[in-house]
Amino acid sequence: MGSKDKKSKDGKKKKKSHDDDDEEPLIEEQEEEEDSKKKKKKKAKKGSADSDEDKKKKGKKSKNKQVDYAAIYQNELLTYHTDSSDGYEDEYYKKKVYEVVTVTGDVKGAGTDANVFVTLFGEFGVTPKVHLASKSRTAFEKNKTDVFRVKTHNVGPLSKVRIEHDNTGMNASWFLDRVVVTDMNRPHLRFYFACNNWLSREEADNLFVRDLLGSMNPMDVPKLNKYIVSVFTADMKGSGTDADVFLNIFGENGDTGERRLDSDKDNFERGSEDKFTVEAPNLGRLRKITIGHNNRGSSAGWFLDKVVIDDMGNKEVYEFPVNRWFAMDECDGKIQRDVLVGSMQPMGIVYNVQVMTGNVRGAGTNSKIHMVMHGAKGLKNSGKVFLEGGAFERGLIDIFNVEICELISPLSRVTIGHDNGAVGAGWYCEKVVIYCPFTGIEQTFPCGMWLDEDEGDGLIERELYEMVSLRQKKQKKYPWSLWIWTSDVKGAGTDAQVFLQIYGERGKSDEVKLENNSDSFEQGQLDKFIVEMPDIGKLLKLRIWHEKRHPFAGWHLAKVTLLKTLTMEKYSFECGRWLDINEDDNEIVRELPATMIKYRVTICTGNVSGSGTDASVFLNIIGDLGDTGERLMFMSKNNVNKFEKGNHDEFLIESVSLGQVRRVRVGHDGRGGGCGWFLDKVMVREEGQPESAATEFPCFRWLDRNEDDGQIVRELVPAGDGLRLFNVNYHIAIKTGSVNGASSDSRVFVKLYGEKCDTDKVILAVSDNDLRNYFETGRTDIFIFETFDVGKINRLLIGHTNEGLRAGWFLDSVQISVPVHGMQYMFPSDRWLCKDEADGKVEVEIYPSEVLEIEQLINYEVTVVTGDVRAGGTNANVFCQIYGDEGKTEVLSLKSRSNNFERGTTEIFKIEALDVGKIYKIRIYHDGKGVGDGWFLETVDIKRLTMEVVETFTFPCNRWYFFPCKRWLAIDEDDGQLARELVPVDEAFMKKGDDDEEDSDATLGLEQKAMSTTYTLRLKTGDKKYAGTDANVFMILYGTKDDTGIINLKASKTHKNKFERGMIDEFTVEAVDIGPLKKLRVGHDNRGSAGWFLDWVEIDAQSLGQKLRFPCGRWLDKGEDDGAIVRDLFPNSLQTEFYTPFVPYEIKIFTSDVFAAGTDADVSIVLYGRDAVCTQQKSLCVNKRERRMYFERGAEDMFIVELEDVGDVIEKIRIAHDNRGVNPDTNTHCTLNHMIKLSLLLELVPSDIITEKLSRDGSLKVTEVEVEDALETHTYKVSVMTGDVYGAGTDANVFLTIYGDLGDTGERKLSKSETNSNKFERGAVDKFTMEAVDLGQVFKIKIRHDNSMVSPDWYLDQVEVVDVDTEEVFLFLCERWLSRKREDRRIKRAFYVKVKDIRSVKGSAHINDLCSSCAVIPYHITICTGLERDASTTSRAYVIIIGASHTQTERLWLDLPDEKKGFEAGSLENFESHGSDVGEIKKVELGHDGATPESCWLVDELSVAVPTKGVKYIFACKCWLAKDRGDGLTARVFNVLDAEAISISQKVIYEVTVVTGDVQNAGTDTLIFMSVFGANGSTEEMLLQKNEDRFERGQEDTFNMEIDDIAPLRKMRLRIDGSGSRPDWFLDKVGSLQTKEVSVFTYEDWLSRTRGPKRTMICEMAAVVDEEVMVELTTYIIQVRTSDVAGAGTDANVWIIIFGENGDTGTLALKECSKSNKFERKQVDTFRFSDILSLGDLSKVRVWHDNTGPAPGWHLEYIDVKDEIMDKTFRFPCDRWLAKNDDDGQIMRELACASFSETKENAWIVLEGKKCRSKEFVMENSSKKKRFLRGNVDRFEFSSKTLGDIAGICLGHTPKDGKKVKGEFYWFVEEVVVTERELGNKYIFTCNALIPLSPKRDDFLTFECTKTIESFASKARSLVPVKYEIIVITGDEKGAGTDANVFITIYGTNGDSGRRQLRQKFRNLFEREQTDRFVLEMLDMGELQKVRVEHDNSGLSPGWLLDRVEVTNTANGVTTIFLCGKWLDTERADGQISRVFYPKY
Repeated sequence: MGSKDKKSKDGKKKKKSHDDDDEEPLIEEQEEEEDSKKKKKKKAKKGSADSDEDKKKKGKKSKNKQVDYAAIYQNELLTYHTDSSDGYEDEYYKKKVYEVVTVTGDVKGAGTDANVFVTLFGEFGVTPKVHLASKSRTAFEKNKTDVFRVKTHNVGPLSKVRIEHDNTGMNASWFLDRVVVTDMNRPHLRFYFACNNWLSREEADNLFVRDLLGSMNPMDVPKLNKYIVSVFTADMKGSGTDADVFLNIFGENGDTGERRLDSDKDNFERGSEDKFTVEAPNLGRLRKITIGHNNRGSSAGWFLDKVVIDDMGNKEVYEFPVNRWFAMDECDGKIQRDVLVGSMQPMGIVYNVQVMTGNVRGAGTNSKIHMVMHGAKGLKNSGKVFLEGGAFERGLIDIFNVEICELISPLSRVTIGHDNGAVGAGWYCEKVVIYCPFTGIEQTFPCGMWLDEDEGDGLIERELYEMVSLRQKKQKKYPWSLWIWTSDVKGAGTDAQVFLQIYGERGKSDEVKLENNSDSFEQGQLDKFIVEMPDIGKLLKLRIWHEKRHPFAGWHLAKVTLLKTLTMEKYSFECGRWLDINEDDNEIVRELPATMIKYRVTICTGNVSGSGTDASVFLNIIGDLGDTGERLMFMSKNNVNKFEKGNHDEFLIESVSLGQVRRVRVGHDGRGGGCGWFLDKVMVREEGQPESAATEFPCFRWLDRNEDDGQIVRELVPAGDGLRLFNVNYHIAIKTGSVNGASSDSRVFVKLYGEKCDTDKVILAVSDNDLRNYFETGRTDIFIFETFDVGKINRLLIGHTNEGLRAGWFLDSVQISVPVHGMQYMFPSDRWLCKDEADGKVEVEIYPSEVLEIEQLINYEVTVVTGDVRAGGTNANVFCQIYGDEGKTEVLSLKSRSNNFERGTTEIFKIEALDVGKIYKIRIYHDGKGVGDGWFLETVDIKRLTMEVVETFTFPCNRWYFFPCKRWLAIDEDDGQLARELVPVDEAFMKKGDDDEEDSDATLGLEQKAMSTTYTLRLKTGDKKYAGTDANVFMILYGTKDDTGIINLKASKTHKNKFERGMIDEFTVEAVDIGPLKKLRVGHDNRGSAGWFLDWVEIDAQSLGQKLRFPCGRWLDKGEDDGAIVRDLFPNSLQTEFYTPFVPYEIKIFTSDVFAAGTDADVSIVLYGRDAVCTQQKSLCVNKRERRMYFERGAEDMFIVELEDVGDVIEKIRIAHDNRGVNPDTNTHCTLNHMIKLSLLLELVPSDIITEKLSRDGSLKVTEVEVEDALETHTYKVSVMTGDVYGAGTDANVFLTIYGDLGDTGERKLSKSETNSNKFERGAVDKFTMEAVDLGQVFKIKIRHDNSMVSPDWYLDQVEVVDVDTEEVFLFLCERWLSRKREDRRIKRAFYVKVKDIRSVKGSAHINDLCSSCAVIPYHITICTGLERDASTTSRAYVIIIGASHTQTERLWLDLPDEKKGFEAGSLENFESHGSDVGEIKKVELGHDGATPESCWLVDELSVAVPTKGVKYIFACKCWLAKDRGDGLTARVFNVLDAEAISISQKVIYEVTVVTGDVQNAGTDTLIFMSVFGANGSTEEMLLQKNEDRFERGQEDTFNMEIDDIAPLRKMRLRIDGSGSRPDWFLDKVGSLQTKEVSVFTYEDWLSRTRGPKRTMICEMAAVVDEEVMVELTTYIIQVRTSDVAGAGTDANVWIIIFGENGDTGTLALKECSKSNKFERKQVDTFRFSDILSLGDLSKVRVWHDNTGPAPGWHLEYIDVKDEIMDKTFRFPCDRWLAKNDDDGQIMRELACASFSETKENAWIVLEGKKCRSKEFVMENSSKKKRFLRGNVDRFEFSSKTLGDIAGICLGHTPKDGKKVKGEFYWFVEEVVVTERELGNKYIFTCNALIPLSPKRDDFLTFECTKTIESFASKARSLVPVKYEIIVITGDEKGAGTDANVFITIYGTNGDSGRRQLRQKFRNLFEREQTDRFVLEMLDMGELQKVRVEHDNSGLSPGWLLDRVEVTNTANGVTTIFLCGKWLDTERADGQISRVFYPKY
């Protein structure tokens, strides 16, 4: 026992150390010490075993000790549980940048042109394989050092690297000297990896993958361990192999990687032992090996006996027993196996791998494909798995079951590649899907790229990452070993297909098909299988059967054993019987164990004509303990001819006891001529029981396609009441794809898996929407499947039997509706079920993509008894409706496939309808169709499950109800309806009507209107061929209270010919209040060319204030889709619009009794309420006839109109007419207590409010109230001044609207001028008077003209409005043209009132606004739509940004500009949205509101940038958002882990206010650009958007700008470009506000070429903060010295920009100079620039010339710049040519400046610099001077050697006395700032951490630098000239190249390069798939942050597809890669020809 005990302890211990290996600090010395200790221990244990005993003994001994690995692994599987947290907060997932330096050796042929990869192994995990170098770089040349920056996972301190190449290219061999890896965040952590060896197939040991051990000391060369591997091939026939054998050894510390076992001799021959030496880093104790071969050669099959590995370093021997075949045609067909140490071989985990080859030309390959699966953090992997036996042909899916002894699901990534070995080696891999049944997780790894050395980037192996958003959680399954013994009896074997099903305590397994090879189930043989089953608890029974009924299929089964490989539970089922139709009891189904019961089943066929059947009948008995499975009723015990009319046939079924029998499922296969069958009942009893004990299952129904409900399978329940109520109807709609050849002739089956249980496999034989030929291309078949309640559906199995001529089937999707549960399940499939397509499967399990709630219904059983009287039956269609306490059902049709309602019959119908509560009445009627429609109905019974009793209620009424209508029923009258609903109106109203004749109609109308609702219906017919219909269309609207009944859509308001292709028809429907709409039913009567494609229905219910959209997107056509011509549509919540509800108003108009007072014009009305609420303008007459009828002289007209609710008090009404008709403008009068003259428009004010109340007896109570503070009518005088410019006057008609805070005047025509007869002439003032209800404070006017007459152009100077009553004057400065020819060509403008005082920019209100809204931040969203067919969409798209802990933004709708119809295929759309700040983004949801199958959208790429956080996420989506594509979702959630995260420059939101001066013509419409300069850098130029009305005279415009974090601000530069019709601008000042800091920039002058003293278009303004000017004005004196070199002078024009602490000067032209001839040899030229804002200390100048003149070349010696205020001179030496033909050919140079001369205990700090690390500095804490107090800031000074930039610090916390610490004490450090005294650089470390008190020096915390503030001195010192190599790669697509001129600007931490043109002599640049190299010299840019690439759109084909740009700093060898992959083309994508890219490390 002792040894075993020890083992388990050891096991536990090992497990722990394996789990905790994250936390061990990996320090080399410690490790080595431990190793040596281990060795000593082991030696001691072994004693003299080594010397005395031979190898075998040793093997046994060590084996005994090492058997624990199997146990550990077993334990790991047993304790596995799904981890809910994804652990992505772990250190490992925080990205890090490493610098990898490779040094190629100095040996002949050392260089390589293969692709080189590196993998880093560290304490926290393993990085993915990183590709070094791109094709464009000449890397890895002999004796060359290459530097790469890679951004990958943080793996902590490094232990080893794996470096390899893919052996492609001309000379792949590579001699590597060494590798150096540096952590860029903590650069003192530099690891050296010595190699000094070949990576080659030909040289040295033929390895091209090497593991190198690292050390921080460059002189160390760590030793590798040696493993001697002995491979024993068995001594049996054909056991040897010629294939290449591969081995991978796995230990505690990783694995050796794949090694080919190869030596000089002929290896792996029969009975031989082969020895090999494997060198690798020490793996610790070995756990397992993976061994296999690649199936090459003629006899590849191999029988391996065992492998023995001798670990030389650790002096251990491990034995791996195998004893199996490695052959495709032997045993289980595997050629690769995992073998654990020792004899026990526990179960492997099976991974189901699907590899999809793309559907691209030439996609397939004949190469050998391999893959590696990697576990979490890359710590575990599967080793290289060869995917042997796949086809890998275009468009196919290959499926592999890979078994390995390691649980690594969920995988972190997959490596897939090929050996590049065949002729057409290239392969296009679409994606890899891996499902692990053990964990139930299915992961998708998209690839979508070539693995081909001649395509794209030339890689033949790729790392694929999971698209987390596509991960599916499926059912977990466990592997079982199944052993089947066939008896040793003559003829016992069978060649039939064998099936098996297992029942457990918690359910049953699926049917398992045992793959029968030709030699399975032979006499006396044992067959082994692995089956996977869900956890069904303890096994109870097993059913085994075969299919064949022919004579040779008989099988004698001895026994079956099942072993659960995980827990080693074993079950044995003895059988020892025949499964043969000629032996024993003729059964071919057996149930085991042997405790059998025989059930005697009696099947009674009915006594109805034609009731018998010849079809094959099957039966399944279902009990509490399981079921018998479907048994064929083959041998009747009492009748030879079974199932004849009136027969009672008896059968015996043998099975394990089922407990209480609950149900019987009976059916037939529907084959044969008279297959219809009328079943009376089924009786079941146990054999030996009396007949009286039988359970009776009544049926009394047809099982016939043409009778009753057409079903041929039924589930029966025991006799009782309401039999049909116990089953649930599942409505299954199956859509066949619209793909060529999609239809199938095969029989389709389904199986539902629910929460409670699952159903049998059911053949779908009879469809509900009878399309006769099922499963045709593009059609939808609907089946009703009636069975017991399975609960919520988890998944669905669907497939077909693969029979018939065209069995292959493309299944689009399945939709299952369960009305009784109120649920609808969507199952997307979008795949082939076909032996010859994709993966060859004909059945598939699908999980629901979404579960929707639908209206919940319940089951009713309606029994109708027709009387037994002459002609009592009917042929009409019968309908019924059930009424209950809680409402009524819809009208239900009672019909089935039989001939219903014949004389004397009783019919039972099962109906699904609304739950109406207690039933009190039913309405039943027929439609009178057919010959004998009279019907004698005797009784109707209704049953439901809650109450099986029918009660009757009587309702006394005793009150009269009148149904007044008084409306037209005619198409051309009123609203065109032919049906009306009448509202019962209270009697009192009718009584009142009798007394008071003239008033009754109106009030009655209002009363009716308030109770009814008007709906505006819009129906859109699809834009497809034959979409229109001529049939009669009808609709029913269903509300929560009631429905409208059938509405015939006859009179369309928009088109005479209704429902034509692509049209929208509008109808008005009035209905009694039916409550909020929940659905509508729309259909047609199928007359004429009836097929109709309906896109959507929109219903606008004004009285409810909502507009609902009901998407349809389907055919209503007998010959399309599912053949339905009536559909129920439901509203789409995303498309619902809400607004103010409308209410009915009754309006009376009295026309005066004056001559010609009447009018025929269209009279309209607007009502105004309090607070300027008003309604829309509404016409009172609907048509011409009404216009002629109303408004006659002396008439009184009454109208009822629905308008917006403006509240109780109507302040005024505006009444107007359109001046048309026969006698329009004929002195119309309108009387409302007084008479006013009305021309075209009139405003009236109420004087009284009259309230009428109706009392019960019909009398009317009238109250009159005077209106308090009624609005007065004011007179306004308007003066219009036309400008004094040539052609300023106009002859057009001018219209004016005045807006005040109490309302507006409406548009008035300025017709009669009081001053001039000829209005609006040049320089004239025209005055007009208008009356309007008091407008309050006037703030804006709108003025326009109608562009009529000869010279309509008009220059308007100003408008003055005087309120005569209050004597207030409002002035509007205009100074604009209203003209179709001038300025911006507009003839309508809005102007705002000129304010007397412009408030100061320091508005405190702004600050509050900004702070309250600072939680809202901008998100920049870019969406790239794919290029496939149907990729575009017109739906509205939205995103939701989701942060941690479920915070999320509201839906951010991405609305396109009006000119764009939708997201076009191939387009790139940019949006800026504002949403709440969700913190760190975790997920992004992208979706659209399209709900029809038509609205599909293919999204290629989504990017979300958050400028305020400085991050941008790019999601490569490549997925459909569509109802009928992919997985059927229109919204998808992307995980940020799927995105590529790019750092962009961080921005801060500033509120910027621009004030335009109050000077004549101050306003502008030119383009205005702003740049801001701060102490920490400057911004790029930003365009200020004009937005129509900004930058006008005297106006303040406010912008929210995203500006780089450069505060505090120093100065601002504004530039105008002089474009536009008014290029001049008078700028007053600019204010900027960020949180509390307000900066003001004042200018008060013109920006113009032609106006003002300066005549400049650019200005600089110093910031003024709290009245302190941040930058002084100075004069710069620039002295330029030209060198003393031949030809040094230049005639070109020279420019300069000076850079300093406060930004730059902008471009200064060196023109004005004392000397006439500038820049001559040896000459000094002096230039003065006065009134320039001082830049402080200067850092560099940029100088260039334009290369003009006869001798433009210039040799510049130096430039001196003197700042007069500072009295300082700065020198910038150059001594270089600026010439195209000398030096490096550059004419722009940058020149650097050269003239710079709470604890009481102690703490300690170590500074880690980029050069080295400081010693430990102790920060002492004395009792006198207390440091580290709460909230304190303490300063210390230390001196140290030069460390370079500080990248990290280590902080420790030690007791003063150095004693041990009792308990736990911490010191909370908030922030550490390290300042370098010499240069003043600051390094800020944000800590916010608790540092534990500990006497040990290795207990410390490390912090990385969070922010560096580089002092100006330091920045300036680092500026040295550096050559940058720029590589530009053009994409590989048609038309990718460009002829335009290309420019680049590079931005780094030290500034930008300026815009540089990329040019070369005599070379055609930027052609398709071309790589162009350029060298530019610039001052050191520091770390590169971004590049801008642009072209000038010149040349014949300027469009350009740029693939990427690579910039290499030749001084330090660092390459930064900027990926683009987008078009710079005005015609494509988003039309941009300038793009900014951020680095991809």
